[in-house]
Amino acid sequence: MTDAGRSEESASMRIPIGNGRMLHALLRSGQGGPPFLFVHGLASNARLWDEVADAIAAAGHGSVAIDQRGHGRSSQTEEGYDFATLAADLAAAIDATVDVPVIAAGQSWGANVVLELAARHPDRVLGLGLIDGGFIRLADVFPSWDQVRSTLAPPSFDHLTQPRLRAMMRENLAGFSDTAIAAQLANFEETPDGSVRARLRRHNHMTILRQLWSHDPDAAVRNLEIPIRMVAVNGDGPSRPERVEAFAAAARSITVHWVDGHHDIHAEQPQVVAGILLELAREVSS
Repeated sequence: MTDAGRSEESASMRIPIGNGRMLHALLRSGQGGPPFLFVHGLASNARLWDEVADAIAAAGHGSVAIDQRGHGRSSQTEEGYDFATLAADLAAAIDATVDVPVIAAGQSWGANVVLELAARHPDRVLGLGLIDGGFIRLADVFPSWDQVRSTLAPPSFDHLTQPRLRAMMRENLAGFSDTAIAAQLANFEETPDGSVRARLRRHNHMTILRQLWSHDPDAAVRNLEIPIRMVAVNGDGPSRPERVEAFAAAARSITVHWVDGHHDIHAEQPQVVAGILLELAREVSS
């Protein structure tokens, strides 16, 4: 079920999740220590983790980076965007690849998903890395779904070509490496008329937002006894001190690292994020 990897460090794999649907995964081998599971955020893809995963591999840890359903190179599907199904997808990916408990790291919405993975499948998770997410509780900011829909609905990109989109990213994502820019471009596909569109379909994007709006991460984290490392970003992301502090107070074992940067801090500052995740690996191994 593997095909040629996109680099010497990673191999590509397709993982069945039922009804003929597949998750796309990027695998890196390790030389010991607990493996990592990397989970991207909303409308993103596994390649945003490339440079973090390379640094983790250099330290001896294998990893699996997942395109969640409807994202990246995984199957398009009209259902299964509830947290229970998404967590089951990740459990299936763990079983099909490393088949041992992992350190699960997620970014933004993906951090809320790995939190649910740990809560619903505790035998699969040794520790959690929550990267500018996990604590997200949209209902605190938007009392009604109509407010979420009007404020957070994704923009249309059908007026852009790939060269124009690439130029905009290079302008707006100063400090991002060529690898990180290429990963951001992988969030889109080119249409026959030469324009681009997001790989995640708009109606599925809205379904995920609806699930996130009703999600209570504090309830999920309250009973977890595994160590958690959180990266909270001082910048354009969702991290607000009062919300992060409330979530941390609900957790039993958590360390919060505040970092200046972009919401996609794992792509912007991969060495910083990798260093924090390796501290978590040492903690779970001690």
